[in-house]
Amino acid sequence: MFNARITAFVLILLASGHLAASTGRGQVVFSSGEQRVALIELFTSEGCSSCPPADRWLSGLKRDPGLWKTFVPVAFHVDYWDYIGWEDRFARAGFGERHRQYAVEGGARSVYTPGMFRQGQDWQGWRRGQIPQRNEPVVGDLRLVIDGEDVAVRFNGDDRRGQGLTVHLAVLGMNLETSVRAGENKGRTLRHDFVALEVVSVPLEKRASGYAANAILPGADAQAQDLALIAWISAAGTQTPVQSVGGYLSAP
Repeated sequence: MFNARITAFVLILLASGHLAASTGRGQVVFSSGEQRVALIELFTSEGCSSCPPADRWLSGLKRDPGLWKTFVPVAFHVDYWDYIGWEDRFARAGFGERHRQYAVEGGARSVYTPGMFRQGQDWQGWRRGQIPQRNEPVVGDLRLVIDGEDVAVRFNGDDRRGQGLTVHLAVLGMNLETSVRAGENKGRTLRHDFVALEVVSVPLEKRASGYAANAILPGADAQAQDLALIAWISAAGTQTPVQSVGGYLSAP
């Protein structure tokens, strides 16, 4: 069902011109460009009364011209607040583990929500209404070629750590809404965008012209009519993104 829906979205968007690029044969291309695109990660929970302002800030990025060009946003809903009265339907244990790993690697001094990260480092600029600016170095172009449910990944940069690279692909849900009936946010209607629904990770293989991998679009069991696809690369032994790319699979 999910793969059929993705294929239908792609065909509709090719006709309407909402996607980043088309090869003319039913394929869709997302390209980062050579300059690094910052990965903006929000760790949030529907059970956290402090999180809605951060969710709103992230949703506001839909209207910023830097979206997909300067930055790629994603909201990881964590499960470690589920016990206080409301089970977040978007939460995954792996998202909380990712948050904790940032603390281990030094990207954050502690684990808390809402936690906003820019390029693997705790970032408080969102609290002052700042928008991530494009002042990143040249690291290489990350390109996704989407053909139905198949995704071809190409990266022409270098593995500066010399330990191998992995690409992570995430399907994001847009325009999501939850009526909270218990816990700290009881009685509130929460709205979310850029929510990570499913994530898959695939090792990149070294080629003469860079790195490559092939993957299948991640499935998504949450109810989301509007979707985006993002990808980011990390080197072995660290979560810090090397390069990121993304775009809409359906109109936001």
